Amino acid sequence: MARRRGWGGNPPHSDEEAGRRIIAAAVELVAETGGAVSLAEVAGSLGVIRQTVYRYFPTAEALMRAVAIASVDEFLDRLTDHVRGIHDPAEALTTGAVYTLDAVAHSPHLGVVLSPSSAHNREMASEEARAFGMRMIERFDVDWKQHGYDEASLRELVEFSLRIMLSFIVAPNDPARSPDELHRFLLRWLGDAVAAQRPRPTQ
Repeated sequence: MARRRGWGGNPPHSDEEAGRRIIAAAVELVAETGGAVSLAEVAGSLGVIRQTVYRYFPTAEALMRAVAIASVDEFLDRLTDHVRGIHDPAEALTTGAVYTLDAVAHSPHLGVVLSPSSAHNREMASEEARAFGMRMIERFDVDWKQHGYDEASLRELVEFSLRIMLSFIVAPNDPARSPDELHRFLLRWLGDAVAAQRPRPTQ
């Protein structure tokens, strides 16, 4: 009976449903607080004991990772709209990087994992992060093949860009530098990185 009093009186019918509802509750709490939340806080919002949440997510860190993953598709949709129509690779990459850094700074769903206080910032160039980066860059209206990129070189560009963004997360941009100034700064140096793969003229 005690279990039925939890979950708002409507207990989940499967482990998959329970996991989804825990993540949804955590997403709501993160949006309200603007930061990481504990397993106890999520359990309290669902009306269950902490051990119930612990069964599905052994640590708050694991739950926060799930929260970020749940937010990825929505972020990528917004990013796609933001970079639509930009065909120049350097401009697209720079615009995407600036937009992502702003999202990390202002969106708790992404910031929880990628903020300097999170252990996950050390993993921004991990395989998981690179896969996320590839999903980002594939949303751009850029013909990467035309600019000399195959899959291997595109993955290297993604890794390089992630490492640049990580540096701004660990040491945030100077508030005195405007978004336009940051854009110009990144365009100058990321632009050179993009051009490094410029096709060589045929003999």
